[in-house]
Amino acid sequence: MIYAMIKNYHKIEKNEKISRGNVTVVVGGQFGSEAKGKVISFLADEFDIAVRTGSPNAGHTVLNSGKTYRLRQIPSTFINPNCILCIGAGALISLDVLNDEVKITGTVGRLLIDPQAGIIEDKHVAQERRLVQQIGGTGKGCGAALVHRIWRDDFKLAKNVLKGYKITNVADFLNEGINNGKNIIVEGTQGFGLSIYHGIYPYVTSRDTTAANFLAEAGLSPTLVKEIILVIRTYPIRVAGNSGPLKNEISWDVLSNRIGNKVEELTTVTRKVRRVAEFDIGVVKKAIQINRPTQIALQFLNYLFPRDKGKKSWESLSDEAKKYIKKLERKLGVPITLIGTSKSSSGMIDLRDKTC
Repeated sequence: MIYAMIKNYHKIEKNEKISRGNVTVVVGGQFGSEAKGKVISFLADEFDIAVRTGSPNAGHTVLNSGKTYRLRQIPSTFINPNCILCIGAGALISLDVLNDEVKITGTVGRLLIDPQAGIIEDKHVAQERRLVQQIGGTGKGCGAALVHRIWRDDFKLAKNVLKGYKITNVADFLNEGINNGKNIIVEGTQGFGLSIYHGIYPYVTSRDTTAANFLAEAGLSPTLVKEIILVIRTYPIRVAGNSGPLKNEISWDVLSNRIGNKVEELTTVTRKVRRVAEFDIGVVKKAIQINRPTQIALQFLNYLFPRDKGKKSWESLSDEAKKYIKKLERKLGVPITLIGTSKSSSGMIDLRDKTC
């Protein structure tokens, strides 16, 4: 199917005006695990092409048809069978993770991998073990692999290693798609507060986690962007261990008592108990300043207002929840358009064509 779709792309004449594009970028607004996978899977049917950036040290959870998918390589739009899936040149690939995910998602036939995507090897994992205790790293070898890439030191690329996959210049494919009116989503990973440049160094990840960098890793110009969706959550989290400052940190027991039932979250990649804290508007405002989102997806509203769990419309929300959202929207100066009220993508209130 994918080959036929590629062949049907029309060639652009030399004098034809290049399209301005219809690209959506999804960015985490805190410290990761904001429910980006849920938001992206909710939007999946709206896109023709999806490109995943980043590394397999970040997982996106998708709940679909009673199944839970924890994805570290495959774009979360895989649930749309008509969406072509891509891994960009700036991404890193763990062969074991990639092979497992294409099997469980059944997507090998519609997955394009850029020849210059990097490969994580066992030596990179071994070199990074110290970071697990030092800064709460995942120990998946992503930082070490990036170091080898920069040093051009015995670093392998997808074109040298991968067999049985469609290896394609993803930047060319995406830009040709733009010129032919295709809708593209760029799936950013982790959260703004973990940016190696804008986070609290050294408690950061190994790459920049802003919309601009995600576009660079995919091979797209910022002028092609139509929407930037910043995903945030009512109670921000950080990964387990010595993972860095987390303002107004609380325990899961405290949050559970507020909600009235036991809640506790595990990290997608390492399956360790996450750290959790009160909402910090300062981090979100900084994320807004640098990413300039056109809309915000607010998730885990049910943690703040338990009786609104699973609600699917603005009208059905409690007055307290409505007041909170309107007040937060005024403070942030960005429309809150997607409101998550449960783990499932079905628990999403879509206000993109409405005003609350």
